[in-house]
Amino acid sequence: MAYLAFYRMFRPTTFDEVVRQEHIVRILKNQIESDKVGHAYLFCGPRGTGKTSLAKIFARAINCEHPVNGSPCGKCASCLALADPSNLDVCEIDAASNNGVDEMRDLREKVQYPPVGGRYKVYIIDEVHMLTQSAFNAVLKTLEEPPRHAVFILATTEPQKIPATILSRCMRFDFKLIPQADLENLIKGVFEKTGKQYEPSAVSAIARAGAGSARDSLSIADMCASYSRGKLTYDDVNAVLGGAEWSEIAEVSAKILQEDYSSAISLIEHILSTGKGVGVLLKDMLSFLNDLTIVKVCKNAREIINRPDETYNKIESIAQIADGHKLLRVTEILTAAENSLRYSSNGRITLETAVFKAAMPQSDYDIDALMGRMAALERKIAEGAYTPEYGSVTPQNPPKPQPPKTAQIPKKAHPAEFVSSKPELVEDSGGNPFESVEKQTEIAVQSKIPPNISGVDKRTVFAKFLKSLRTTHVNKMLFLLCMDLDHEFEGDKLILITDNEAVPGGLNKPENAKFISEALAELGVLDYEVRFRARGESDYERAVRTLKENFSGTDIDIK
Repeated sequence: MAYLAFYRMFRPTTFDEVVRQEHIVRILKNQIESDKVGHAYLFCGPRGTGKTSLAKIFARAINCEHPVNGSPCGKCASCLALADPSNLDVCEIDAASNNGVDEMRDLREKVQYPPVGGRYKVYIIDEVHMLTQSAFNAVLKTLEEPPRHAVFILATTEPQKIPATILSRCMRFDFKLIPQADLENLIKGVFEKTGKQYEPSAVSAIARAGAGSARDSLSIADMCASYSRGKLTYDDVNAVLGGAEWSEIAEVSAKILQEDYSSAISLIEHILSTGKGVGVLLKDMLSFLNDLTIVKVCKNAREIINRPDETYNKIESIAQIADGHKLLRVTEILTAAENSLRYSSNGRITLETAVFKAAMPQSDYDIDALMGRMAALERKIAEGAYTPEYGSVTPQNPPKPQPPKTAQIPKKAHPAEFVSSKPELVEDSGGNPFESVEKQTEIAVQSKIPPNISGVDKRTVFAKFLKSLRTTHVNKMLFLLCMDLDHEFEGDKLILITDNEAVPGGLNKPENAKFISEALAELGVLDYEVRFRARGESDYERAVRTLKENFSGTDIDIK
């Protein structure tokens, strides 16, 4: 007898042998036991989930003389007759090769003949979505009102291509992908029946490669069993699948997460030089990144990925060097590269470009890249970042305040140079990197006013005045009017300057003037004036005037 592949040798023959799909099995069993068999069924779902197998079991069960728990007994005359492939009571039609209107007209004529030995004549039409529109129309009326002895079972992987007129005439059952744990149990059972020894990690790798399909998983298991003469190992499965060595994939992913793009590119070139395909390498890298994500976020990660202890510990150590944002960003970049491979004439360049982008977040303005860079900075600070000026800086050990600095103004400085240069602060905070953005903004605003030696700190008055307006909800409009004002002092009098003729009228309204006076009085300024100044004065002239006003007791030589 010719050799049978695993997926044919171990095809289920009863409802109890079907892997998962319990929601469908229960309905079919109840219909058989209550003798309420429908006339048309639609089995739809991904490949390898048991559509055709369940259709064959159902066809034998409704013709069985003594069904056992809804399943065919396999012993009665009807079951023995249906086990013969030449039996005409169960007709399996491939719609991919018989998709014309003539084939459906022939079916419509033959369906009138009664079954030979059983109660029902069952037509299993596989890949029914391949029928043409004319073929669907030819079988439409027969499908709606078939003879009492006829049952139609339509199977498809793409139900969206089936006309609504067909869908409305069928009982639809949606098959689900099979979980990995059930696929592992299925593969283990097959290996035990065939006497093949195996490692649990090898079975897990086969089940993951099957991606929810029992037929794909059994086909891979069949190849692996033929490849390995002794005990099947994880490396054997990896060799059959054509993937790169796991340690190389782990090292490449680690270099990308560490932003060492030079080493990552070198490793990729080495892997590709051994003959591995770009698509296979990308798939392996994405699978490894998925394992990293599971280890990062799941408490029972060891049970989910089911890897040997040494392998799991390696994955766990790599997961520690990356946060969730970085993992998400790298995964999205490589996924986009995998999608681009089908349109790329040079897959190697597509892969290496994606690796460059993933390992260089500083050149990417994506929000996940920015979040990853912020997380790296926070981690460095938490670990104790070192700066030449302050030494080791941590939130618990902030930099020590430095002695205050005093502005040094040349006796004969050019006015334009004085204005354009960056003035020193009279009191410096020591450059504490943990100061808030608001404090740094306030210092920047204060630095625009030359220091004054009177009782009021004129450098900080206007910034504090704006802050008082900003924190008062009632005066939001007043804040908008004042935020674009220029300001200067004439002695102890604060001059608020604007080049908009409408602003002085708004600020001099009684209610606004009262609030401004009270706010400035709290800051030590008892007199102020709102002054309009046209845009005619140059920066040089204004600098000269400001210099003379603030240093009235000093001889200033203008050249």
